[in-house]
Amino acid sequence: MIRPMRQQDLPAVLALWLESTTRAHPFIPPFYWQESLPSVRDEYLPAARTWVAERESALAGFISVLRDKVVGALMALVQQAYPALTLEVYRLNRNACRFYHRHGFIPIAQRLNGDTGHLILTLHWRPGGIMHSITPPPS
Repeated sequence: MIRPMRQQDLPAVLALWLESTTRAHPFIPPFYWQESLPSVRDEYLPAARTWVAERESALAGFISVLRDKVVGALMALVQQAYPALTLEVYRLNRNACRFYHRHGFIPIAQRLNGDTGHLILTLHWRPGGIMHSITPPPS
């Protein structure tokens, strides 16, 4: 079941965010994400529209949209709800890059994250957009 996030979902959403973000970015020390948790809780989630997916009464996933930036999964729902999407992803997060590429996102810019020292790609999607491959960095 997919539904809008409720206030009582916040602890589970934050726990899932921290776990999934830490796992998706093994090239960044976990303490960076732990230190980012208050910003996610106090700034990003309150300013975003968030939906959660439940499976057997437990949180199975979530997606947040903040100023047209996708910060999660449940892509089909968001792509149906918005005419275009722009997001950022770490270049070394190969699984996420492949996921977004499969969903029609194309790279439009990149920048260095000063806090982590890693490149961040800006990806864009719109219906019928031209698909480009995201070249993973050399191993």
